Amino acid sequence: MSARVLVVDDERSMCELLETSLGKRGFEVISKTSAAEAFHTLTGGAFDVVVTDLNMKGMSGVELCERIVAEHPDTPVVVMTAFGSIETAVTAIRAGAYDFLTKPIELETLRLTIDRAVQHRALRAEVTRLRRAVSQSRRFDELIGSSPAMCRVYDLLDRVCEVDASVLVTGESGTGKEMVARALHRRGKRRSGPFVAINCAAVPENLLESELFGHARGAFTDAHSARPGLFLQASGGTLFLDEIAELPLALQPKLLRALQERTVRAVGSDAETPFDARIVTATNRDLEAMVEGQRFREDLFYRVNVIRVELPPLRERGADVLVLARHFIQHYATTFAKRVEGLTSQASQRLLAYAWPGNVRELQNCIERAVALTRLDAIDVEDLPPKVQHHRPAHAVIVADDPSEIAPLEEVERRYILGVLEAVGGSRTLAAQKLGLDRKTLYRKLEQYGVPKGSSKL
Repeated sequence: MSARVLVVDDERSMCELLETSLGKRGFEVISKTSAAEAFHTLTGGAFDVVVTDLNMKGMSGVELCERIVAEHPDTPVVVMTAFGSIETAVTAIRAGAYDFLTKPIELETLRLTIDRAVQHRALRAEVTRLRRAVSQSRRFDELIGSSPAMCRVYDLLDRVCEVDASVLVTGESGTGKEMVARALHRRGKRRSGPFVAINCAAVPENLLESELFGHARGAFTDAHSARPGLFLQASGGTLFLDEIAELPLALQPKLLRALQERTVRAVGSDAETPFDARIVTATNRDLEAMVEGQRFREDLFYRVNVIRVELPPLRERGADVLVLARHFIQHYATTFAKRVEGLTSQASQRLLAYAWPGNVRELQNCIERAVALTRLDAIDVEDLPPKVQHHRPAHAVIVADDPSEIAPLEEVERRYILGVLEAVGGSRTLAAQKLGLDRKTLYRKLEQYGVPKGSSKL
C-alpha cells in the first residue's frame, strides 16, 4: 500500500504541485491550505507523514507540528520553509519535526525524506509492538517467552518449585538450563539458602570428588586442612550439577549413594555427614542412550530423573525469537549507551528464518554484536552475523519435471533423514522422535549413510 501524505501550505499552487509530483511517485496525497483545517483532517483519518510549510497565516507550521507531536506522536512531520536558517531549523526540530527542508524543494529529496519518515514510523510501530509483546509475554523468573512450548515448561516448573524432588533439566546447549535451576531455587521454599553450581565437565576428574564431597585434613598432598564439599556448602539451598553426563563412571556410585542416603563421606574420612540440599542436574546429552551404552549408570539415571524438565530449542519457539531479541536489545543498548530501539522488518524476518543451532545463547551473542555495530536506531540485516544474513533453509527435492531427475525412494529417505538431523541441530534423540523411529533404527541408517558414530555432522 502507498503511503498517505498530508501536505499543508497556504499557497494553493504549492499544494497542487506537491499533490501531482508526489502522486506520480506512488504516494496518496491530500492537501490543505490552512494548518487548522489540516489538523482537523489528520484527526479524522490516518496519515503516514505530514509535510507542512513553516510560515503560514493563522496557525504556523511550528504550532501545527507541536500539536501533532502532542496528539498524534506516531505521525512524523516534515517542515518546509523558504527562509532556511539554523535558527528556523532548530525551532522546527525542537517542535518535534522529523526533518527540515528549504524551498525551493527538490522533489527527489522530498521523496527520499518521506520514504525515510515512513520507515521511521513503521519502526516506531514495531518497537511499540515488541515492547508490548515483551511486557505481556509470560515469563518464569528470568525465562522469557509465550510460545506453547515455553508455557508448558512454566506450568511444570510452577508445580515442582515448592517440592524437593530431584529435577533433571534437559535440552540442547544454550537453551537456558542453568536459568531453570536458578528459577526453581528462587521460586522454591529454599530461596533463602545458597545456590551452589558446578559444571562437572569443567573440573579435572582427580579433583571432582574432593570438590563435591570435600576432603579431610591430610587426605592428599597439600590438604593442610579439612574442607567441606559442595553438597555441604549447599545445605539449606540448592546444588546444581551441570553436565551430569560428564561425571566419570568411577565417581557415579558415590554420587548415587549420596543421593540415596542424603549423606556424604569426605575424601580421606570414614565419617558420614548428612546434607540438606535440593539436587538439580542438567545435560545436553541423551542419558538414556548413554545408559544403553553403559556409559552412565542406570540406577543413577533413575535417581536424578525423578522430574524431567525438557527445554525446547529456540527454532521451535516461533515468535519468542523476536521477544527475546527485543529483551537483549534493551539490555545491550543500555550497556553500550547507544540509542537502539528495535529491528527493521527485514532483520526480524532473518531472525525468524534462521535455525539457531546455538539457541538462546547464540541469539544473545548475535544481538550483542548487532547493537555494538549498528550506526542506526534500529538493527538492520547488515548488522547481523553473515550466517544469519545469508541463511537459507535446506530442502530436499522429492519430485521434478524431468522423470530422469526423480530420486529413488531410498535416496529421498536419506535426504529427508539427514535434513531432519540438520534441522534439530544434530541431536539424534530429537531426530528419532521427529521421524517416529527408535534410536537403534536411526543409528543404523546413519551408519549406512556414512555419518560417523558420535558425530552430529552430516
